[in-house]
Amino acid sequence: MNGLPLSELLMMTAALIGAGAIAGLIGGLFGVGGGTVLVPALFYAFSVLGVGGEGNLHVAIGTSLLTIVATSWRSLATHRAHGAVDEQVLKTWTPWVAFGGLIGAAVAGFTSMGGLAVVYGLCLLLVAAQMGLLPERFTLRKDLPTGWGRRGVGTGIGLLSAMMGVGGGSLGGMTMTLCGRPIHQAVATASGFGLAIGATAALGFAIFGWDAPGRPPLSLGYVNVPAAVIMGVLTALTAPYGARLAHRLNRQVLRKAFAVYLLLTALSVVLKAL
Repeated sequence: MNGLPLSELLMMTAALIGAGAIAGLIGGLFGVGGGTVLVPALFYAFSVLGVGGEGNLHVAIGTSLLTIVATSWRSLATHRAHGAVDEQVLKTWTPWVAFGGLIGAAVAGFTSMGGLAVVYGLCLLLVAAQMGLLPERFTLRKDLPTGWGRRGVGTGIGLLSAMMGVGGGSLGGMTMTLCGRPIHQAVATASGFGLAIGATAALGFAIFGWDAPGRPPLSLGYVNVPAAVIMGVLTALTAPYGARLAHRLNRQVLRKAFAVYLLLTALSVVLKAL
């Protein structure tokens, strides 16, 4: 980063490397694209080192979305090798999820840092409650919606995921399990939403934040290039290991671990915003 002492630059690089490696494992294991690790890590790293300003959370989210493209691609390939992906759901839902991602990026461009933090935290609390408190086989309907229901829900998943900086695995996985799909299929299929959300939303964050003040150096709009490169490479390398581990875990263990992790992350972000 321009203007940073060498010691702080090395410290930040080390933090990004560690967060990127962990994010890849989390993304492959839970199908969340690693955004639930990347966004807080980037946000706190920028704040502690005193780079950027009001736009730090926007940049953390935009950068996370770009890295999610690589993570989701690797994670989806691994899940496909295990035959866990519902290709029909992926094909019919992806256009609407992508559309929602672009809208979410536009909305985020006009939302304050505090507002984004609240959206991020509350959405994760919702997913954590569903995964940790409701019975595993609890459903709202027998199968996923079609027609305008699919268009509306898919767009909503993309919109909120873009504002959170996650790949759609959190909200997409929750939607699929509430519609009667097994957790492993939900995790595997929803990981594919990350490609659509990450690509469209990251482009939107770059465009809508092009002239925004208070951004860390070397940022294209609300996307920080050095952080995206470092974390993108590491998450892509470690995501397959997380995906393989997901197929070795008991479904109950997967649900509870997912819920606890999301709960802790959500609370930390909401408390920071307040």
